[in-house]
Amino acid sequence: MLGFRQMPWSSAQEQEQAPSEQLCEGVSAVVAARQGMEKPLTAVAEAFEELARGMEADGGELRLAPFSDSCALVSVLFSSLGMAFRFAEIEYVTKVNDLIGAGKSYRTLSDILDKDIQNDCVKKQGSHSRNLRRVRLGLGLIKALFEQFLDTEGTLYDAATIAYGQVCAPFHSWAIRKAVGAGMYTLPTREQLIVRLNETEGDEEIH
Repeated sequence: MLGFRQMPWSSAQEQEQAPSEQLCEGVSAVVAARQGMEKPLTAVAEAFEELARGMEADGGELRLAPFSDSCALVSVLFSSLGMAFRFAEIEYVTKVNDLIGAGKSYRTLSDILDKDIQNDCVKKQGSHSRNLRRVRLGLGLIKALFEQFLDTEGTLYDAATIAYGQVCAPFHSWAIRKAVGAGMYTLPTREQLIVRLNETEGDEEIH
C-alpha cells in the first residue's frame, strides 16, 4: 500500500527540505511542555478555545506565538492516524516550526502577511505566508476528519476519505488522489484511534 510518506503533497524541492524526524525541535518543545495532557483531542480543543478567547480580547487580532503553539499540538492528532498520514504530518510540523520561529519577530498573523505583501513574496516558496497557508490546510483536514469521525458512527476510513475529498483533493492531481486513496487503507480502526487518544465514546460527544 502507498502511504502519505510516498506522495508528493508539495513540490519536489519542498519535500527535500522536510526533516526525517517526526517532530521539529520547536514543535517538539511545545508538545513536550504539555505532555501532561491525558487526552490529546480534549487538549487541542481547549487550546483553540483559549486561542479564540485571546483573539476576542485582542480586538480580533490573532497572535502568532499562541497560534503556533496550538497548531503544534495538532501534530499529536496527525501522529495518532499512523503511517497513512505520516508524510502529511512531517510537512505540517515543518511549516508550524517555521511559524514558531517567526513568532520571535512578528506579533500577529497580520504582521507576517503585511510584511510578505510588502516584500512581494506571499506566494514565494518558503515564505511565512505560504507556510501559513499549508498549516491552515492541515488544520482544515484534521478539523474535517474529526468532525466526520465524531458526528457519525462510520469508520475512520470513511471520515478520512470525506475530509480529504473536501479539503485537499481539489488541489491534487488524479495520480495523487489515487495514491492517497490507497494509503487510507492503513488507517487504524475507530476503536484503535479512540484508544490511542485515550478517549471514550462518551468523551467524544462533548468535543
